Amino acid sequence: MRRPGRNLAFSLMVCCFSMQAAVLVTLKNGSQVEAASESREGNTEILTIGGGTVSMAVTDIVSIDRLPDPPAPESSQAAAPQEPDAGELLANASAAQAIDAVFIASVAKVESGLKRDAISNKGAIGLMQLMPGTAAELGVKPENPSENALGGAKYLRELLLRYHGDARLALAAYNAGPGAVERYHGIPPYPETVAYVNRVLREYQKAKHKKAKPNGSAKPSSHPAEAKNGPDSGSPAGS
Repeated sequence: MRRPGRNLAFSLMVCCFSMQAAVLVTLKNGSQVEAASESREGNTEILTIGGGTVSMAVTDIVSIDRLPDPPAPESSQAAAPQEPDAGELLANASAAQAIDAVFIASVAKVESGLKRDAISNKGAIGLMQLMPGTAAELGVKPENPSENALGGAKYLRELLLRYHGDARLALAAYNAGPGAVERYHGIPPYPETVAYVNRVLREYQKAKHKKAKPNGSAKPSSHPAEAKNGPDSGSPAGS
């Protein structure tokens, strides 16, 4: 004769082992039992629970279902540090080279859209679109975002010093190369270079205006040469 009360007590007794269970046994009285394993001997079902076994009649069982393996414990290894974003990379580079951070960011935005994995059809790499040869001369790895930003800032600093703080000439040389600037004694008449210089300076003025507006600062000058630490002032390159 079956004893429902005993089966209920049994199901309550074994619930504490559910974290190690591999099978779920559903009984005819509606209760369920979780066990690490099960085996059958004739009309008797043997369940392994905890450190022992429990036997019951096969006729008392409705079904035996396999349970999924428990999730693996989370690794205690510390999470890898998050890579700095484009703004932080450029801010660090501008600080290292003492160049206006807004100017550096304006160049990077026009060059790559602030994408560290951008590759131009001419082979320029990353955030500030360094050519492999230029990167090698600067001693940086262009595929490394931090070194890429630092290399771009360093190159702009060198160009600003070369052209006595003239941002237009520095930008033209960044785009077309110093040789072209020397050859034409100014901005080369290349449509791409002329458009590039104008785009960067427009982006620079827009960013300067946006930065000054929230705190009520005076409206920035219409030309970078007149702005404090502007790219044309001669000071951003640390001269």
